[in-house]
Amino acid sequence: MDMIHVRAVSPPDLTERVEEFLGSDPYVLNLIVQRGAARNPDGDSVACDVLAGAANEVLRGLRDLRVDLRGSVVVEPVDLAFPGRAPDAAARRLGALAGMPVWEQVEARIRSGGRYPPSFYLYLVIAGLIGSVGIVTNSQILIVGAMVVGPEYGAIVAVALGLDRGDRGMVRAGLSALCTGFLLTIAVTFLFSLLIRGFGLQSEAFDRGLRPVSNLINTPNFFSFAVAALAGVVGIVSLTEARTSALLGVFISVTTIPAAAAISVSTAFAGWSEAWGSLVQLLVNIVVLIVVGALALRSQRAIWRRVGRRHGRGGGPG
Repeated sequence: MDMIHVRAVSPPDLTERVEEFLGSDPYVLNLIVQRGAARNPDGDSVACDVLAGAANEVLRGLRDLRVDLRGSVVVEPVDLAFPGRAPDAAARRLGALAGMPVWEQVEARIRSGGRYPPSFYLYLVIAGLIGSVGIVTNSQILIVGAMVVGPEYGAIVAVALGLDRGDRGMVRAGLSALCTGFLLTIAVTFLFSLLIRGFGLQSEAFDRGLRPVSNLINTPNFFSFAVAALAGVVGIVSLTEARTSALLGVFISVTTIPAAAAISVSTAFAGWSEAWGSLVQLLVNIVVLIVVGALALRSQRAIWRRVGRRHGRGGGPG
C-alpha cells in the first residue's frame, strides 16, 4: 500500500491540538509525539505515517492549524513498509481513494523541474546541437536523443501549474526561461549550422533536398496539435503518478527541440519556408502542452475531489 511519512515540529501550545487531530484520523498510523525534542525550530517532535489516499486531508489539516508556518512539516515517501492488519483494514476502507495522488508531492515534483540554473540552458543548447546534426544527417536516432536531452518540459509543466494555481511569478519565470533558452539554442545552433554548411559537412541526401527528418518537423498540421495534446495529458498523469517511463515517452514524442534545431538549420541553408514551418511547429507544441497541462491538472483535481466527497473525505490538494 502507498503511504507517506510526515515529520513535524509543533509549537508546544499547538501540540495537543495536533495530536488530537492526527490521533482521531483512522488513516494516520504509527503516531509518535516527543515533547520538547525538536530544535531549530524549537518545539515538540511529531511523526506519523499516513495512507496516501488520505494524505491530502491530513496535510490540509496541519496547514489549517498553521503548523507549517509556526513550526515545520516535512513529507517523505515510504518505499517499503510491513504494515500489519490495521493498515490493511484502513486501506480497504479507503477504497478508490487509495490511489489518490498526494498533491503536495505532485506540485513539489513540478516545482523542482521549474528551476532554471545555468545547466538548464546548457542542456537546451546541447540538445539543439544534437538535433541539428540529426537533421543534416537525416538521423532519426539523433533527433530522439535530442528530445530526451532537452529539459524544456520541466519549464512547460511549471508554467501549466502556475496557470492552474494563479501563480504569476511561476508563469513569468517559466516563460522567461523558455524564451531565453530557445533563443539561445537557436542562435548557437544557427552558428553551428553555418559551420556545417561552410565546410560542406551535411549529408549528400540533405544537399540534394532529400530531407525526410526535417520535412516531418517543419510541416505542422493537425497531427502536430493532436500529438502535443495527447503528450500533455500523459505528461501530467505521469507526474501525478510518478511514472518516469511514461514521462520519458512524452519527451520523445514532443517536437520542441527538433523544431528549434530545424529553425536554425533551415535559416543557415536559406530555407525560409522550412524555417517558418519549424517556428510554427515549436510554438504549437509549447502552447498546446501548457494549455493541456493546466487543464489536465485542474481536471484531475476535480475528479479526485468528487471521488473524495463520495467517500466522505476531501480529494483536493493538501
